[in-house]
Parts: sequence; structure tokens; C-alpha cells
Amino acid sequence: MPPPRILIIGGGFGGLHAARALRRSKAEITLLDRENHHLFQPLLYQVATAALSPGNIATPLRTVFERQKNCSVFLADVEHIDLERKRVTTRSGTHYDYDYLVIAAGVRTAYFHHDEWAARAPGLKTIDDAVAIRRRYLLAFEQAEMETDPDARKRALTFAIVGAGPTGVEMAGAMAELARQTMRKSFRRLDTREARVILIDGLDRVLSTFPAELAEHAARDLQQLGVELRLDERVVEVAEGALTLESGTTGQRSTIETTNIIWAAGVEGCPLARSLGTELDHLGRVRVEPDLSIPGHPEAFVVGDLSSLTDPASGQPVPGVAQAAMQGGRHAGRIIARQLAGTPAPRPPFRYRNKGELATIGRARAVANLGKLRMTGYPAWVLWATVHIAYLIGFRSKFLTLLEWAWLYFFYDRGVRLITGRDRPPNP
Repeated sequence: MPPPRILIIGGGFGGLHAARALRRSKAEITLLDRENHHLFQPLLYQVATAALSPGNIATPLRTVFERQKNCSVFLADVEHIDLERKRVTTRSGTHYDYDYLVIAAGVRTAYFHHDEWAARAPGLKTIDDAVAIRRRYLLAFEQAEMETDPDARKRALTFAIVGAGPTGVEMAGAMAELARQTMRKSFRRLDTREARVILIDGLDRVLSTFPAELAEHAARDLQQLGVELRLDERVVEVAEGALTLESGTTGQRSTIETTNIIWAAGVEGCPLARSLGTELDHLGRVRVEPDLSIPGHPEAFVVGDLSSLTDPASGQPVPGVAQAAMQGGRHAGRIIARQLAGTPAPRPPFRYRNKGELATIGRARAVANLGKLRMTGYPAWVLWATVHIAYLIGFRSKFLTLLEWAWLYFFYDRGVRLITGRDRPPNP
């Protein structure tokens, strides 16, 4: 008989760890992804702020699986999933039949029913997003260097980041350091320390998932770096050259004049989830069974950010973070491996093990929530760097990233300040 066919959609943390959990199985594994690489998303902001190059945080999927002989990788954009026929259809019209399915397609940036804002306020989910943000950020200084109108220069040097979660906090701290330290001596007519970095959130504090004392510490660190905090204010309009906010307390509106807006405020399930015909939560993620399978389809699993599940141990939703995706991918892979080996039901439910939360604010500034142990400052920053190095794929990526961080730490130099793309910088 032909070997069982296992189809994995998505080469992120969930898909990667599901495939690895099946490396000893006698099955034919097919992994589909619209990109040809595995991306370490937690460090995307470092590409956007010129600290790392894309090659430091991305590894070709074919390289990752070149030694796993039972796994084949194909570049494909999945458009539809037919759970009844056990068939997946790609945008090009190619069909893939399966016996077991693992969906790890991830999420996309959410604009709260205002998708028209995306053109003026890009999110940060892909390498292309990171390179585009880096380009816009660096071009703003080039424009300000040549600008003779003080108001136009002020607008060019105003950067608004919407969303004060880990991504927004890390982005704001890195942008402030880049302007006030790295580029300070690079311009002749411009004092880069004039740049305004504004962090905006509808809640009344940054890092809302962290304990209050760590969030307060992070806020103080951001303010010491020169970041302006606009909390308890939500975005009501994104227009050409302006961002309109509304206070959650008074309802009063205010405007920030800027053309440099970065959106880090939320996520929603990718459109692929809607093709399943199963129940979705308010964010468009798939509500799954305790074992991560789709209700009524025990052969199909959803892992990572696209799955919606309440952890029975804590009573809280399983967060959409890298460690949850890794654990979910391994869990689904092991269930499939046991079934292929003839192990009978019942299946074990998924148990999320929270290994802690980390966020860095800048050079030697970070916060770490490890349950009863909470850290700030340099020790937390070292822990953050160590954990992220450990989870990178491949020795080359680990070594080069460590080297770049050491250079940045000792010399305050970000070596990837490249403006790429066909559009030219503005004329003087």
C-alpha cells in the first residue's frame, strides 16, 4: 500500500515543528508555503530598524528539510481546503490530496474593518514588510536633510507606531536609538535627535499582557529613550500625511502630522480559514478541539496563530506567540505519528506550557516575565538575546546575528542602513 499522505500548510514555527515531529514516520509529507523560507518573525523589527539583514532571520525551507527524506517542499499559495474530499487547491489550480492535514497558515495584520489604512500604515509580518519599513524610515531622514521648510522637516521626522504590544515597544525603542545614537554623526545639516517616535495604544499601558510593574518599567525605559507615549487613545482616521486619534477618556480628538505610520495593533485569521466552513472566533481564527483538530474532522489540525483554543489549565486563550506555535506543531505531529503507528485513542489534549514573556526596549534594556521570577534591565536583555539566538535556525544565522549584536552593542553601529527599491530619494 502507498504510504499515508500528510499535508502541512505553512512553513512557520507550527508547520516546521509538525514536520520535524514526523521525521521518523513512514509517511509521505508535503509542505506547502507561499514563501520559500522559514522566517523568525520575532526579529523582523530588527530588519526594519537596520540591525539585521533578512538572511539572518530567514532560512530556505529546502535547506531546513534537506536531510528529512520523507518531507518534500513546494512553493504554493493555498486558496481552498475541502475537508470532506480531503483535498487542497492552490491559486494555480493544482490539487493536493491528503490523509492527514496540518494547517499552520498564520495570521495577517488587522485594521479593525479599515483595510484602506494598510497603504499608509503598513504592518510587519514579512521580510518585504520589514524592508519597506526600513526604506521609509531611512528615506525620511534623507528628505529631512534636504528640507528647508521647518514644518515639512518636522513631519518627515515624526514616526507613529500604532500598538504598544511587544512588537510596537521593540520597534519604538529601536527607532529612537537609531535616530539618537547611530545616525547622529552621519548628517551635516540635520540633527537626527529631533526625530519624534510616538507609540500609540488604545489601552492605558504598554505591554498589556505583562505584569503591571514590568509594563511600568518598560514605559519608563521608552520615555528615557525619547519615545512619546500616547496611551488610552485609539486611531479613528489614517489620512495622507496625518493620523487622527480619539481619547478613550474624554473623547477629544487630536491629529499627528506624519507620513510615517507603522501598524502593530492587531491580527486576524488569514482568508484561508474561511474556506474551511467551520466555526471561527471574532478574529477569524479556527475554533479547534482540545487536541487541536477541526471539529468533525479528526484527521485535520490547525496549529499556531490561526487556531483558537482556551487552555484548560489557565482558563485563558492560548496566545499567538512562537512558543505556542512550536508546541502546537509538535503536538499535532506526535498525534499523527502515534496513529500511524497504530496507537489507539483517546488523544491527549494540547497543554500550553508558558515558558515566559520577553520584550526588549533597547540596548541593555528589557523586561522578562518568567512566572514568579521577573527581571528587568541588563539581565533581562541578556536572557532575551540568548533565547532568540537559541531559536534561530542554523548555526550560520546564530553566529551572524550574535556578531551583529555584539558590534551594535560596542560601537552603536547598525550596518544594514540600506535604502533599496526602484524609487529614488526625494530631490533637494
